[in-house]
Amino acid sequence: MSVYTAVSTDELAAWLARYPLGELVELASIAAGIENTNYFVTTTRGRYVLTLYERMPADELPFYLNLMAHLARAGVEVPMPAADRTGALFSTLNGRPAGLVARIDGAAVERPEPVHCAAVGGALARLHVAAQSYRARLTNRRGPAWWRQAARAVRPYLSASQNELLAGEVKFLAGLGRVRLPKGAIHGDLFCDNVLFTGTRVAGIIDFGFAATDFLAYDLAITVNDWCVAGNADGSLDPARVAALLGAYSAVRPLTADERALWPALLRAAALRFWVSRLYDLYLPRPGELTHAHDPTPFERILRSRSGAAAALPSDG
Repeated sequence: MSVYTAVSTDELAAWLARYPLGELVELASIAAGIENTNYFVTTTRGRYVLTLYERMPADELPFYLNLMAHLARAGVEVPMPAADRTGALFSTLNGRPAGLVARIDGAAVERPEPVHCAAVGGALARLHVAAQSYRARLTNRRGPAWWRQAARAVRPYLSASQNELLAGEVKFLAGLGRVRLPKGAIHGDLFCDNVLFTGTRVAGIIDFGFAATDFLAYDLAITVNDWCVAGNADGSLDPARVAALLGAYSAVRPLTADERALWPALLRAAALRFWVSRLYDLYLPRPGELTHAHDPTPFERILRSRSGAAAALPSDG
């Protein structure tokens, strides 16, 4: 959500003419995140988030935007994409594919309590259930093949200890992509900053830029690694938050025996994916007007914690 592609008010006003959304009132850049260019947009008829997709090929955008529309229609807490007068959900703005989604009122929670974790677990399960009727498929572009490529690229920047951890985890997880677990459309990045709350209620799940077709339990592991660690400097999981999140999730979509058996490996895979991603963005960044690379250190700690001890599911999770 850094600003890589600048958009002026005149440029946006001209682009907005294709939408039945009224006249432009205000444009404000969003300077957090690392993947795309985002702006808050206010028109005479509503409030929206404008995204210019910096890395995503235009032929992949229908998967993401139609998924969001599908989930919103199913009642999942997801912002509805805005269609232009032709029904299209995106078009080109300043050389980038761009689209609008409804802006959701709410705020992210930096230090989630079990009640927030339970709300997120339930929302994620509803997302996964609704996504089962979404027919489009898209290979995860940040899957195991990317882990291996990115790991090779960042090794020159790492210490001997870090390289040992990286090589060991890549080897350990080499066959994970070939196991048979329930699959479907996943969010792929359901961190605390991608969920907006009103009180203790989930108001909206945002930022579907890493959505893909992958293991549902892997998506759950990504979520647990962030929501149930916040505040634990050593990367360890907080049992109360884990129980709340997994309990609420399982009440909507119970995990299979295979998912439960592979849970420790899925947590390690989720930790490795984000450690490598953050290393890559730190050491091999792209130029941008405003950029913010996440610190990879927390996910190194999370990965060391997950690889050092099996994190079994709660008996009622």
